[in-house]
Amino acid sequence: KVVDVPRGKAYAVDISRVKEAMDEKTKLIFIASPNNPTGNVTTEGDIVELVKAGIVVVVDEAYYEFSGVTVAHLVPQYENLIVLRSFSKWAGLAGLRIGYGIFPQLIAEQLLKIKQPYNINLAAQIAVKESLADLEYLRGTVRAIISERERLFQKLEELRFLKPFPSQANFVFCAVVDGDAEGIHRGLEKRGIFVRYFDTPLLRNSLRISVGKPEHTDALVEALREIGGKRSG
Repeated sequence: KVVDVPRGKAYAVDISRVKEAMDEKTKLIFIASPNNPTGNVTTEGDIVELVKAGIVVVVDEAYYEFSGVTVAHLVPQYENLIVLRSFSKWAGLAGLRIGYGIFPQLIAEQLLKIKQPYNINLAAQIAVKESLADLEYLRGTVRAIISERERLFQKLEELRFLKPFPSQANFVFCAVVDGDAEGIHRGLEKRGIFVRYFDTPLLRNSLRISVGKPEHTDALVEALREIGGKRSG
């Protein structure tokens, strides 16, 4: 059984509510940091507080390379802390399902006992090998995305009908404060620009915009101004 604990203000993990949700049946706590789709990180202090509760804590750091914030260095200190990473985002290998985990030795030994006999496929192995051989290029791409993310955030802040949230991932999350997220999504789609929109209770009337090249940012902002009309200011 999975128990969802709603995030608090500005989509931060509500540590007190997580603790309240824990009971004798709780086996694992799973946290995404940076979070998808909001892009915010959970502080080291908050994660340590949960780890000290004695439950296994898994921190999904799929977007770590865009934030530089990690708790991987704490794994040797705590036998109940696991960090997961991916090659899907920073290395562009989405679809090959390749990643890795940083585990305490005891947990790693137990996982090896129950793992399936099949490892990753040959295409994924070759792609990872080539990615690791070209780290400087990939790191340069990450730096470019981070730089453009900040410019995108600033441009979105200028649009009065959107409220962008600071992000440490490769996207920017926006609440639509005047208008309809689905309508904006459709308007962008007609112009050949694709973003994600959400209408779930906790993410109602919001958008997630991936970071692209500078020309992509410019085209997006121009389209948003057209769609927003006078509300763009």
